[in-house]
Amino acid sequence: MQDEQIVALYLSRDENAIRETERKYGGYCMSIAQNILHSLHDSQECVNDTYMRTWNSIPPHKPDNLRAFIGRITRHLALNMYEKASAQKRGKGTVQLVLDELGECIPDTVGDTVQGFVITDALNSFLASLPEQNRNIFVRRYWYMSTVKDIATDYGMSESKVKMRLLRMRNELKIQLEKEGINI
Repeated sequence: MQDEQIVALYLSRDENAIRETERKYGGYCMSIAQNILHSLHDSQECVNDTYMRTWNSIPPHKPDNLRAFIGRITRHLALNMYEKASAQKRGKGTVQLVLDELGECIPDTVGDTVQGFVITDALNSFLASLPEQNRNIFVRRYWYMSTVKDIATDYGMSESKVKMRLLRMRNELKIQLEKEGINI
């Protein structure tokens, strides 16, 4: 079923929308949740919450890109779930390492919506300027929160080469943000 048809099911409040979303994007959502949570049970709960949140969000929203829409919801829910769980443990898992890496070049914009939009635009411009493989590596690490090992395996590279590319891209991003007047 096409995304437009699935969105139409949501808009008409047809419960088949959830089944079709699960059929088409269940694996995608599960992958996002697993990369962040590393727990099958928590990931399944997160994906189920994604379907409920999507049901409650369409309408009023009518997403142009359903995959991105539900991916963002899944990621947000998984990060919230991770934050609650790690508040008790305070260990340094992949998610915390990824957030620490990004913290080196992107300032915290909590509470500053305008700066958040400026950073988003600058980040999108930066990503558009990267060669496709580097852009994919950056997105895999910092959006999907894949491990360096998984990225290296998928791209046929050594882990040290992936780490070096990520470091160089973060440094380039920091320079670009500073040129645009955004400081850490």
